[in-house]
Amino acid sequence: MTTKYENILIAVDGSEEAKKGFEKAIDIAKRNEAALHIVHIVDNGYFASVEALAHASIPDYNEQQGKKLLAEYEQAAKEAGALSVHTVMETGSPKSLIPNRIANQVQADLIVCGATGIHGMERLFLGSVSEHITRTAKCDVLIVRNNEENK
Repeated sequence: MTTKYENILIAVDGSEEAKKGFEKAIDIAKRNEAALHIVHIVDNGYFASVEALAHASIPDYNEQQGKKLLAEYEQAAKEAGALSVHTVMETGSPKSLIPNRIANQVQADLIVCGATGIHGMERLFLGSVSEHITRTAKCDVLIVRNNEENK
């Protein structure tokens, strides 16, 4: 039995892992003639203590960078031949927004994300966004590893 995906959500954050996931998501979207929903979450949780000192300049900068990142990914997806490309940017926790609210909003039947970029103690304390998405999403999830992790 072959599964045909209609709405593919790809989470991007500017990392190499996310870029690999993005490339795979484009291929899957083209094969399935599916809509591609490129999602970026501005996660200001890590900057909470610094934000008070910066008087909201960090959230503004992160939002500008997020818009720029999404525009670049959207253009790349269209140039690669994706038929239907949409972008979503929100502020909050990617661990909860992606598998719950955003996946539901775009009616995702597949979430693609890059393998975590954090290792060791960081993963112990922060947890992996991709790991959390895998555990909580109601649809299929594809975690794309980069070449270094496959060795």
